[in-house]
Amino acid sequence: MSQPAYKRILLKLSGEALMGDDAYGINREVVAGIVRDVVEVTRLGVEVGVVIGGGNIFRGMSGAASGMDRATADYMGMLATVMNAMALADAFRTAGVNARVQSALRIDQVVEPYIRGKAIRYLEEGRVVIFGAGTGNPFFTTDTAAALRGSEIGADIVLKATKVDGIYTADPKKDPSATRFQRISFDEAIARNLAVMDATAFALCRDQRLPINVFSLFKPGALLRVVMGEDEGTLVYC
Repeated sequence: MSQPAYKRILLKLSGEALMGDDAYGINREVVAGIVRDVVEVTRLGVEVGVVIGGGNIFRGMSGAASGMDRATADYMGMLATVMNAMALADAFRTAGVNARVQSALRIDQVVEPYIRGKAIRYLEEGRVVIFGAGTGNPFFTTDTAAALRGSEIGADIVLKATKVDGIYTADPKKDPSATRFQRISFDEAIARNLAVMDATAFALCRDQRLPINVFSLFKPGALLRVVMGEDEGTLVYC
């Protein structure tokens, strides 16, 4: 087998992805499938960091929209991401993979705090590092956390796992003629007003020259193909 295209990756997972077909919560079969895909790439020597959302449990924006103070709602959302991170780490351990959770909010009795140097050492030792609690600050999304952590740990690329197999010229559910971009530059994505990530996250990746690949989490073998540099998803490059 040829060598992976990337040595170290930052995988961004949405909390909603963990639900599967359930209305809320964590679907163990979906989590087990994610773990299998990640384990497959770690066996190639790829170092994997993960940022996970919390929308399957609580979403700060929706809480704020219902009248809750936005900062309070965002902190609740961060705690939801820690719960997801713990569930994911437990699934990795069940699969025989050493995983560590680092939280941007201190919850020392449950998970360790985020320490950049320690995270990098874990990655070099072959452990999967799961980053919880977003950036630790309200008003920032987990997309921004993924861009930030990816930059901090020196990742080669941010992989955004979604329900769609890439970035399209239009919403493929609404426009059957929409076509997928194989590659697109940051500048062109901005000019076309394509919603790749939130603006803060996108700008950070662009400024740090950190490419992004948007791919489908539910397409069998997609993560491996992305890591091997094959035509999978959409690559956003500098």
